[in-house]
Amino acid sequence: MKQLIQNFKTGDLYVDELPLPSISRGFVLIENEYSLISAGTERGTVKVAQSSLIGKARQRPDLVAQVLQNLRKEGFAATFNKVRTKLDSLKALGYSTAGTVIASMDTSGAFKPGDRVACAGQDYASHAEIVSVPQNLVVKIPNNVTSEHAAFTTLGAIALQGIRQTDPSVGERICVIGLGLLGQITCQILKANGCMVLGLDINQILVNLASETAAVKALNRNEPNLIAACDNFTNGNGFDSVIITASASTNDPVLLASDIIKKKGKIVVVGAVKMDIPRDPHFYRKELDLRMSCSYGPGRYDVDYEENGLDYPFAYVRWTEKRNMEAFLDLLSTNRLNIAPLITHIFNINEAKSAYDIVLGKTNEPHIGILLKYNSEGTKKNISAIKVDTHPIQKINAGLIGAGSFAQSYLIPNILSCGASLDGVVDHKGINAKNIAEKFRFNFCSSDIDDLLKKNDINTIFIATPHTTHAELVIKALNAGKSVFVEKPLATDEKQLEEIIAAMKKSDKQLMVGFNRRFALISETIKKEFSNLNEPLVINMRINAGFIPKSHWTQQPELGAGRIIGEVCHFLDLMQYFTDSEPIKVYADSIVSNNSKITTDDNISIVVKFANGSIGNLTYLANGDKSMPKERIEVFGGENIGIINDFRDGLFYRNGKARKLKSTGKGHKEEINAFLNAVKEGKESPISRRSICLTTLSTFRIIDSLSTGLPQIISLND
Repeated sequence: MKQLIQNFKTGDLYVDELPLPSISRGFVLIENEYSLISAGTERGTVKVAQSSLIGKARQRPDLVAQVLQNLRKEGFAATFNKVRTKLDSLKALGYSTAGTVIASMDTSGAFKPGDRVACAGQDYASHAEIVSVPQNLVVKIPNNVTSEHAAFTTLGAIALQGIRQTDPSVGERICVIGLGLLGQITCQILKANGCMVLGLDINQILVNLASETAAVKALNRNEPNLIAACDNFTNGNGFDSVIITASASTNDPVLLASDIIKKKGKIVVVGAVKMDIPRDPHFYRKELDLRMSCSYGPGRYDVDYEENGLDYPFAYVRWTEKRNMEAFLDLLSTNRLNIAPLITHIFNINEAKSAYDIVLGKTNEPHIGILLKYNSEGTKKNISAIKVDTHPIQKINAGLIGAGSFAQSYLIPNILSCGASLDGVVDHKGINAKNIAEKFRFNFCSSDIDDLLKKNDINTIFIATPHTTHAELVIKALNAGKSVFVEKPLATDEKQLEEIIAAMKKSDKQLMVGFNRRFALISETIKKEFSNLNEPLVINMRINAGFIPKSHWTQQPELGAGRIIGEVCHFLDLMQYFTDSEPIKVYADSIVSNNSKITTDDNISIVVKFANGSIGNLTYLANGDKSMPKERIEVFGGENIGIINDFRDGLFYRNGKARKLKSTGKGHKEEINAFLNAVKEGKESPISRRSICLTTLSTFRIIDSLSTGLPQIISLND
């Protein structure tokens, strides 16, 4: 399928052939008819990508601060790789479309193939022939509304949310500052609501358009008698409310609004303007009410609402994103809005670059609403794989499922350095798969895992997807006769683990989980120093993991299954490695807090008993300061002590003397090299199947211990 994309590193805009997006639970697959270019928002997005590295840094100082913090924690090389990965990426554009449902997995059963729908959402409702959109960002189009007009639905919802912040009543006098596309729609909705509307803009063409279609009156911001005209419009009382839909690098719209509004009036900021608010003379003396409007409405930036499909109760949250979208379409259906004059250009998707030349001002052509049109004829609906390169395959020919930053930084470079070939990459978003395929020169990219599993000359599969998908993919890959490397965890519940064990019994292929820390040079050094002791060890691990909000994907039950399953498993495996023994019992306890932002299980103390008498103490923390090194590991036994400091360096104490230990990282390269050598030589994986299953089972028993308050037995023999 065709999609408009931008290379964030170079700023280049182009239409490319991408794999079809996949559909999963709670999503709707849609063939677009039209998508709307939101000139103001997208102009800014495109310009950021087209600026220099210094220019990008100036526009996103928050990200620069993150880079500096990461530099202090992980060093130059790791930070450089992360930044390069982020910059060298492809970006989807667009967030407002209209089309026809191809297939739906929405949990409400509301959408059927053939339904005409309008869609919203950055990275979902993109400028592409086919899109996959979460169900709460999809609404049905009334029969008497054209797809061209329905493509404006997202902008209409944004306008509605801004208006709702003013709570306008019939007859109120309201000023709209900024008469671009959003301002024009805002004026029309206010007029339909019975308000007296005055629009302001610095562009006379937009002023004239608003005068004809949207407002009782519209004036140029630079009109010499502007303040007097506003006084006359409001009979000297000032506006009841002012809605700012302009985009400005200064606070002029805010200052103007405070000047022309009545005492105790409401100023609602919808557009991106500088929020430099002077106390005097107006904000203080008029006791003005300054409000922000958040995009399409309640639900925006809420992962549970937008991605997981959970709705807010109608009685308590009357106007959500979706309900605002539906309300806008109702206004169109009852002919209370006139969208036709707002459409100045329609381009075929193949001509999208010409459309953006207009948006970026390269042609100096007047514009407001620019639509991209998609022709269903010729759309490659049944093709998921796109050929990218033609490299010869090696003895180990790998496929990758999951194209996130971890795979790019830690898996792909190390696979290549070990001499394996990268044949195909799969991601549920076609743009991600294409980006990775081009960057690392895979032979093809796809959104369908069958394109990897059914390809006979791919003998090894790497899996780096959200945690809850690992088990299903591992089983499918083993059943397809592939060797498998899966990032931790192996499974997220006992049923999944049982199914994996059953699949392992039927397969003679290698299965490896990404427990990399046991492969670090410093871990191997300490392991050797404690060999042949023939006595139990005591291991202390303090992991300053750092706070992650509950909205993060790793905390979502449907995606990450939490940090005990997703992260603690690392350290349980390392304990097994040092002790050379199986875990047999575990007890865990966590903090108790009434703070709803805190995930109490992220602050936990765990004691693990091993079959040879060893004990492991793991303190996993999310309530500490991130500037402190993340991991400190201490191993005691035989009057020796081994220490690892964040896998940067370490110490070994023996006979009253301390010896410094070197570290070369956390073992990512070494684990992949060990795994691929095992595949090449037909040997067992570097970590035994029993060990990875015990580690996985131990995480489930930790959760059981937290639930019951009792120690839990760990046994695979059940």
